[in-house]
Amino acid sequence: MKRKVSLKDIATKANVSAAAVSYVLNGQEHRVSPEMAHRIKTLAQKLNYRPHHIARSLKTRRTNTIGLVVANISYRFTTGITSAIEAEAKKHNYSVLIGSSDEELPKFSDLVNVLVDRDVDGLILLPVDNSEKEIKELLKSDIPFILMDRYFPDISTSYIALDNYRAAQDHVDYLVRLGHTHIAFINYEVSMYHLCERTRGYTDAMKRNKLPVNSKWNKAIRREKFDEDMQKAISQICTQPAKKRAIIFASDTLAIKGIRYLNQLGKKIPEDISVISFDESEAFDLFSCAVTHGRQPLEEMGRMAVQMLINEMANEKVTRQVLLPSGFVKGSSCGEDR
Repeated sequence: MKRKVSLKDIATKANVSAAAVSYVLNGQEHRVSPEMAHRIKTLAQKLNYRPHHIARSLKTRRTNTIGLVVANISYRFTTGITSAIEAEAKKHNYSVLIGSSDEELPKFSDLVNVLVDRDVDGLILLPVDNSEKEIKELLKSDIPFILMDRYFPDISTSYIALDNYRAAQDHVDYLVRLGHTHIAFINYEVSMYHLCERTRGYTDAMKRNKLPVNSKWNKAIRREKFDEDMQKAISQICTQPAKKRAIIFASDTLAIKGIRYLNQLGKKIPEDISVISFDESEAFDLFSCAVTHGRQPLEEMGRMAVQMLINEMANEKVTRQVLLPSGFVKGSSCGEDR
């Protein structure tokens, strides 16, 4: 096996001291002449020199890595947010280690522990349902972290997320302006605050517009009974006596399954029922009717999450809590073209 190139090898060929090579390759080239720095960099590249990250981290107490725990690697949200985080991290010379919790608490906890054991400099986390204990334990440690997309209002942490309450109200108001008088809401049966805020926004907007809001129109889907509950919810909504009815889905996954059941029942969108979804999905392009949906500002969210974490890692002890406005993409699933 070919021996790894060392600082001493470069120093010998450049006819300089090993200390000079170390200065240049560790970002302190101002300590040598420009000519010497150029010679050392050229030789390092020619010899395919790779720094020993473990040795460097022992000296600097930094690994230049950020740990990222996402909810599910298959979500479109995950793809967009991960790309944004990696791009911003790269600008600051950080690499990103990524793990997916698959919405499971034990896996989330294990991933956080693994990343901490890997000596990442900080964490960006999308917490799962009922993970308050794990977040509180992190607060007791000295590792900086940011919560993203999901957060706990009773725990004082830095986070960046969508303004879900305002977005839900905007969805209801949009449908009301189009003349809808009966608006259903389908969400998951979970305690995650960001989803609860969507339900709260829907409920408050319905009351403000003096529209009916009750169990006939406000549905909660159990993850473990997803198909069964969705089919039942869609069937009940469609059999309610109403002329101008609509459904707001609290996520793209819910919308995709719900629209399929509407199609199975022979319901036409938007002629028989209108549809709005939180989030977006490439699957929306496969439906005959363009789905009106909210759009999360993924690039801005990912960029700000990294910047906030870097500030935390620089010992800035200021808790920042940021809510971003939702985008809105008009399709034709609410009768916009009628």
